[in-house]
Amino acid sequence: MRTATVERKTKETDIFVSVNLDGNGEYDVDTGIGFLDHMLESFSKHSLIDLKVRADGDLHIDMHHTTEDTGIVIGQAVAKALGDFKGIRRFGTAMIPMDETCTRASVDVSNRPYLIWKVEFKRPKVGDMDTELFKEWFQAFAQNGGITLHMENLYGENSHHIVESCYKALANALRHAIEIDPRRADEVPSTKGVLGIDDDVDI
Repeated sequence: MRTATVERKTKETDIFVSVNLDGNGEYDVDTGIGFLDHMLESFSKHSLIDLKVRADGDLHIDMHHTTEDTGIVIGQAVAKALGDFKGIRRFGTAMIPMDETCTRASVDVSNRPYLIWKVEFKRPKVGDMDTELFKEWFQAFAQNGGITLHMENLYGENSHHIVESCYKALANALRHAIEIDPRRADEVPSTKGVLGIDDDVDI
């Protein structure tokens, strides 16, 4: 079982995350931000990653630190659970419609973090949450998960639908990318034989 637990405590947030990459999409999430909880639950459900999150942040200031730091710790937990990345498919792409909206996510789980973010929102907030914070979450997740992530909203009007389609697209793309490929279950999916950021590694 590819599992991991990560705890991160700063003066701004105190976050606990546990993941099981080979789970059933079971979730237990409490960040103190209702809409973020909803998105993380959707991410867990559609990626089939079992996810537990407890976040205690400085919400009396705003939601920025809690949102970003939650992305950091979930990304770290996923990377830790992947270990040496052996056997994974590595790449995944998903195009997810939600009513009038359609969003595409492509991932390379290579320990080479990068985010391309082509998502624009029609409103500055979804509920009480600033829509600009979602890029912060995806950036933090990709950077700490070692994932190249290209996220593109192709079209859409409703900001709730746009955000939710982003999380569902990521979940489905990641689900495929981290699955064990039975044809090379004992191999690292790279011609170099290693996945990682290193001065001597050019993947």
